[in-house]
Amino acid sequence: METILIKALQLILSLSILVIIHEFGHFLFARLFKIKVEKFYLFFNPWFSLFKFKPKNSDTEYGIGWVPLGGYVKIAGMIDESMDKEQMALPPQPWEFRSKPAWQRLLVMVGGVLFNFILAIIIFSMMLFAWGDTYLPLKNVKDGMVFSETVKANGGFKDKDILVSADDEELVLGRGVLDMNTLMHFIDAEKVSIIRDGNPMDITLPIGFADSVIASKQAPYDYWSSPVLDSIQKGSEAERIGLMRGDSIAAIDSKPITSFLGIQRAVANASKDLKDNDKSSLLLTYYRDGVAHDVTASVDTAGIIGFSSISRDSDIKSKENLRTDKYGFFESFPAGIKNGVATLKGYVAQIRFVFSKEGVKNLSGFAGIGNMFPAQWNWYAFWSMTAFLSIVLAFMNILPIPALDGGHIMFLLYEAITKRQPNEKFMEYAQVGGMLFLLLLLIVANGNDIMRIFFK
Repeated sequence: METILIKALQLILSLSILVIIHEFGHFLFARLFKIKVEKFYLFFNPWFSLFKFKPKNSDTEYGIGWVPLGGYVKIAGMIDESMDKEQMALPPQPWEFRSKPAWQRLLVMVGGVLFNFILAIIIFSMMLFAWGDTYLPLKNVKDGMVFSETVKANGGFKDKDILVSADDEELVLGRGVLDMNTLMHFIDAEKVSIIRDGNPMDITLPIGFADSVIASKQAPYDYWSSPVLDSIQKGSEAERIGLMRGDSIAAIDSKPITSFLGIQRAVANASKDLKDNDKSSLLLTYYRDGVAHDVTASVDTAGIIGFSSISRDSDIKSKENLRTDKYGFFESFPAGIKNGVATLKGYVAQIRFVFSKEGVKNLSGFAGIGNMFPAQWNWYAFWSMTAFLSIVLAFMNILPIPALDGGHIMFLLYEAITKRQPNEKFMEYAQVGGMLFLLLLLIVANGNDIMRIFFK
């Protein structure tokens, strides 16, 4: 319960910062062009508000709503989520959005997206200034990687290949946010350079490689770890069948095993379709003192046999393998911009998968986003996630969907090109259609979260 609360608090604080900055971008440009802003709200407030106040001699009411799904600024003379038809039926006033030139209205609509991207750059820059940039070049992982079956079958990789670069850009872990940029760069590359058995070589990835990796729902690679057992849990299935520390698993159901991850995957596959008290069995072939033995292990829905391998994480991430780049205050801003652009490119590269059947299934709602925050409060992780979500919010809002900033921008560009405004009735219908689409997307994403919780 405490873990859920900590993650929820981080999510709420992060989204609150992003919403306030986003709406402030709209607010600032509106006031700059002397457009009246009637409301500035964090969260939505149908029927009532948790808190509101209106400063003396101000046209703007500030408040906090009770529906934590975003926020809004109500700009006079604009068809937005408030759907204020009465105001739009009156003659245009000089202080209204609709009375201003198209270029001013365009800047008002771009303001939110622009401020979110600027926020991400500032966060990245200050993180680099405060903590530096510590990362692991994958070429320093001397035992190489273990790859998913899809990556091996479609890309030609082999377990223990050492990853060096993708399209001549060094592959690293730990730089940027959530290592997403490295992952997408790897699966989207045309050429990946590796070291196999001490020999450098290049692998040319086939067309559709990225799509097949995403569809597989498996991480394309992980650190290689030995199939030699390090410890046996007391009272476990592994102890019952006589496994001991130092045993080396060579095969499961006659299929060769070359890494500990291979063992984990075989056990997971055996348990994934089990229900209630069902059990499955696996034939384990292991070596002890150079002699092969076969033993049958029983697997239940938990998918746990009760053994572990030697942890190599401390060896992999030793000081000798890691690199740390330090930045001065002014040096941090160009690097922050680079991080922001790289994160945006990585996100854009993977967003195309959302519009596939598998992509829709992988959509996450608030629970999924909340789980991306750590179980213990960590300011580095918090600001990393906030910067990442700021990039996501900026990109999603710029999409040409009515009800989003991008939809308004699309209509404004149409006006700038044709020199005439779209019909107001059409704008109202488009706004309603866009809102319904976003509501459906919200239901699907959060429905996926519920399915994962109860049917994982």
